[in-house]
Amino acid sequence: MSWVLAYLALGAFSGFFAGLLGIGGGTLMTPLLMMMFAAQAGFPPAETLHLALGTSMATIFFTSISSLRTHHQHGAVLWPVVLTITPGILFGTLLGTLLAARVPAQPLAVFFACFVCFVAVQMLLNFKPKPSRELPGKLGLFGVGTGIGGVSALVAIGGGALTVPFLSWCNVRVHNAIGTSSAVGLPIAIGASLGYIFNGWGHPGLPQWSLGFVYLPALACLAGASVLVAPIGARLAHRLPVATLKRVFAVLLVLLAAKMLFDVFA
Repeated sequence: MSWVLAYLALGAFSGFFAGLLGIGGGTLMTPLLMMMFAAQAGFPPAETLHLALGTSMATIFFTSISSLRTHHQHGAVLWPVVLTITPGILFGTLLGTLLAARVPAQPLAVFFACFVCFVAVQMLLNFKPKPSRELPGKLGLFGVGTGIGGVSALVAIGGGALTVPFLSWCNVRVHNAIGTSSAVGLPIAIGASLGYIFNGWGHPGLPQWSLGFVYLPALACLAGASVLVAPIGARLAHRLPVATLKRVFAVLLVLLAAKMLFDVFA
């Protein structure tokens, strides 16, 4: 029961920030899930990371649907952008799950940490993009989607840490960027979840009630709590001023980068 309560608390916490910032919640879930799995009997130490990655991505599917509904009701989702970028997202996430066990973790962590810190500094300094900058065409969005999907699958995030800064860089209003990011998190979660299920299917030593690298008992608790709390964060996002949202997002990005570097080099 203590682990059930821990999963529920983690789901509520990550779901709130998923709705508030359009980040999917995986940035918060994955490291904490890994620690929870490592502390429990029956979880092979060599696979706790893969189980945390797969379970986080599966949870993001339900969280994205919940926060997406609220953002859609506020008219904050740019559906033409979502439909255009989704093919690249799906291609990138499937590719990312295949590469997850082959790409060296340290170079990827350094690259991602430098990128998100650069974005965070721009947001904290209220950097304004050129007024003439617009979203790229279909081919450009496919390429961007492939990159976002690939990195998101590798580090188990819903893509908001990449999608929101990219859309803001293209002069998309921050509330629309967050709402659209929530929608983009859905195909990311679908592609990555299928990839982690496929790559973990029949893997020896996984705990009971695992579907590939997705641990179903944790998924049920995480998804249930996050679905209930995500709309609260999404509604709050439309009440806070743009400057406040940018600062919160920037601080979260810096914490994410620091945590990633610590996990890789510790």
